[in-house]
Amino acid sequence: MTTVTVSEKFQVVIPKDVRESLGLQPGQKIEVVAHEGRAEFIPVRELKAMRGFLRGIDTRVPRDKDRA
Repeated sequence: MTTVTVSEKFQVVIPKDVRESLGLQPGQKIEVVAHEGRAEFIPVRELKAMRGFLRGIDTRVPRDKDRA
C-alpha cells in the first residue's frame, strides 16, 4: 500500500504505479466519492470506451409483469 500526503492546498499526487494500473492520462477527469469514511477515485470513461463492457451478461432475468 502506498501513502500520499495532502498538501496545504489539499492536493495529492497519485502514485505512478496506481496511475499506470488504472490507465490514467494527464487531463483525464476522475470522480471523487466519499464512502464510509474514505475517498474513492473513479476514472471517468468516455461513452465510446464503455461500449461492449457488459458483453456476455445474462439478460434472462425475471421481470415484473408491468415492465417490458
